[in-house]
Amino acid sequence: MLYTNNSNKMFFLFILFFSTMISISANSWLGCWIGLEINLLSFIPLMSSPLNLLNSEASLKYFLTQSIASINFLFSILLNLLLFKFFFYDNFLSILINSTLFMKMGSVPFHFWFPNIMEGLSWFNNFILMTWQKISPMILLSYYMNFNYSIFIMILNVLIGTIGSFNQSSLRKLMAFSSINNLGWMISALLISENLWLTYFLFYSMFLFISCFIFYITNMFYINQLFNFNFNYFIKFTIMLNFLSLGGLPPFLGFFPKWLIINYLILNKFYIVTFIFIMCSLIMLFVYIRIIYSSFMFYFIKLKWFNLFMKNNLIIFIYFFNSISLLGMILSTLFFF
Repeated sequence: MLYTNNSNKMFFLFILFFSTMISISANSWLGCWIGLEINLLSFIPLMSSPLNLLNSEASLKYFLTQSIASINFLFSILLNLLLFKFFFYDNFLSILINSTLFMKMGSVPFHFWFPNIMEGLSWFNNFILMTWQKISPMILLSYYMNFNYSIFIMILNVLIGTIGSFNQSSLRKLMAFSSINNLGWMISALLISENLWLTYFLFYSMFLFISCFIFYITNMFYINQLFNFNFNYFIKFTIMLNFLSLGGLPPFLGFFPKWLIINYLILNKFYIVTFIFIMCSLIMLFVYIRIIYSSFMFYFIKLKWFNLFMKNNLIIFIYFFNSISLLGMILSTLFFF
C-alpha cells in the first residue's frame, strides 16, 4: 500500500484534478475509462494512512468497489462496440453503462459501499469523495443517459438517502446519506440541463465544505460530541445557518437551486416526483435540525470551564458567507427576475 506525506499530497491532488479533466474531455469511451482509472489510482494514496487502520481498510474497500465498476464499464464499452448495429440492444446498453456510472458515484441501489467507506476517512477525504469524485461519472452520465431509468434512480436516491439518515449517531454516515439524497437532486438537475447541474453542484459543494471544515477544526465525528463541548456561539450559529441552507429551507441560499428544479418539474407535470422530492427534503431538514438542537440546547454546567478557542482565518470567511446565505435567496430571486 502506498502512503503519502504532506509533500506528496499536492502531487496526487494535481493528478486527481487532471484525471477528471481527461475523463470529461475524452473523445471516446476508452479515453473516459482511462481517465476514471487514473482518478482512482490518484485518490487511493490520499485515503491511505499508516497511522490509521480504518483509512487503509476504507481505501481497500474503495479500490475493490471502483475496480468492479471499472470492469463493468469496460465490458459495456466493448459490448457497445460489438452491438452498435443492433438497435434492439441500445436500451439495454444505456442501462448497463448508466448502472456502472451510478456505482462509481455511490448512487442507489449501488450505494452500500459509500457510508462504510465514509466512516473510515478523514473529513478532507470525505469532502473529496462527496464532491469531486462525482464530477466524472455525472458528466459521463449526461453523454449516454437513459431517461426513464435515471428518473427511477433519482427517486430511489432521494428516498433511501432520507430513510438512511434516521438513527445515525455518526456524523460521517449521516453526511453520506445526505450526499445520497442530494445525488437524487443532482441527477434530476442533470436531466434538465448541465448548467443547472453545475449551479446545484457548486452550491452544494460550498455548503458541504463549510460543514466538513467545521467538523474538522472541532474534531467531531459523532452527534453526542456536539453537546459535550461549549462552542463559541458564532460557531453554533454558523452550524445552524449552514445546515438549514444545506437542507434547502427558504429564504436561505441553498433553496435557490432546489427551487429551480422544483419549478421545472412542476412545469413539465412531474407532480408525483415533485411531491416526493419536497417531502424528503422536509424530512432531511428534520435530521439537520436534530444536529442543531443538540448543539444549541444541550449545555453541560460541569463543562462550563472547558471552552474551545479557534484561531483560523477561514472561519471569518465562513461567517461572512453564512451571513450572505441568510438573505441570499431574496437577493438571488430579485436578480433572477
